[in-house]
Amino acid sequence: MTTMKEKYGFKPDEGMQFGLYSLGDYVPNPHTNQGVGEQGRIKEIIETAQYAEQAGLDIFSLGESHQKYFVSQAHAVILGAVAQATSKIKISSSSTIVSTSDPVRVYENFATLDLISDGRIEIVGGRASRIGLFELLGYDLRDYEELFEEKFELLNYINHQIEKGETITWEGQFRHKLNRAEMYPKPKDNFIPIWRGVGGPAASAVKAGRAGVPMVLTTLAGPAMAFYPAVQAYHEELANLGIDPTTYPLTTASPMYIAPTQQEAMAEFYPHVKSSFLHSNGSIFPKQQFAQARSVQDTLMVGGPQEIIDKMIYQYEIYGMDRYIGQIDFGGVPLDKVKRTIDFLGEKVIPEVKKYTKSH
Repeated sequence: MTTMKEKYGFKPDEGMQFGLYSLGDYVPNPHTNQGVGEQGRIKEIIETAQYAEQAGLDIFSLGESHQKYFVSQAHAVILGAVAQATSKIKISSSSTIVSTSDPVRVYENFATLDLISDGRIEIVGGRASRIGLFELLGYDLRDYEELFEEKFELLNYINHQIEKGETITWEGQFRHKLNRAEMYPKPKDNFIPIWRGVGGPAASAVKAGRAGVPMVLTTLAGPAMAFYPAVQAYHEELANLGIDPTTYPLTTASPMYIAPTQQEAMAEFYPHVKSSFLHSNGSIFPKQQFAQARSVQDTLMVGGPQEIIDKMIYQYEIYGMDRYIGQIDFGGVPLDKVKRTIDFLGEKVIPEVKKYTKSH
């Protein structure tokens, strides 16, 4: 019987998978106070995906964000361009905001992307971390939880029905009912790998487990052990469904910045982190908290290649993740520095971590 890991394309003899993600922000580079603009940023995203493929990474993903200083509102459109510009690397949303989208349209869009990419597409369903889009797209923020749960359930139901070759009959609170509806086009293998995005709290991980879907856990910063309760809760809920948790893939995600040395990485990256928080929500990421990233026990992936290797293996021992994706363009990081991080990943980090995770 095929396990969920196998269904999602994971092979134990290949070790942990590596990928990149972007939310499409284009805040000015804090070192130069210059930016690339919307058109330039979109072109950079496509070029980054191409470069990641050339470096041997497994997946490239782009999230959806509806606010100033971001260009990923129509993330599926940009992913279509990425699909055309690449040929091997898997392609995914790093978060499709299911709460404010019609699951039927989401499925149609990503089934089309799957055909364009020759079967390389995945979806990460997420809820909005920035709530302005509810008013923008005509939804009531008071329905925040209910909207996501109902729409994510429908998206998964559509996926399962398509896989079985059956029509969709469904009724809920926030969408007109479906009666023996058919979906076109169909994805290449009549199935799209769908993940549930979780921001860190164990309560959200519990819901992912109850839904019986693979989880993407964002570990922005802080002690790695602080996020372990979410993994543990997720596995417990899968077990309650009669599912062996070791058969389900787990992805972790965090910002990443690699320089020749940890000292250079820390000095170069903090202005980007500070700028990103300031432009996106008006807050400040404390420098004292950022300094904790020097520790191997901190989830923020900033350092030289060896520090990143050590952090990755440390987190693997805690979470047992099957894939890690790094956000490498956080806060206006210029393209040349993004490519440098990809080079370090492909040449130094990935070979060592894959070797370790193949044998453990």
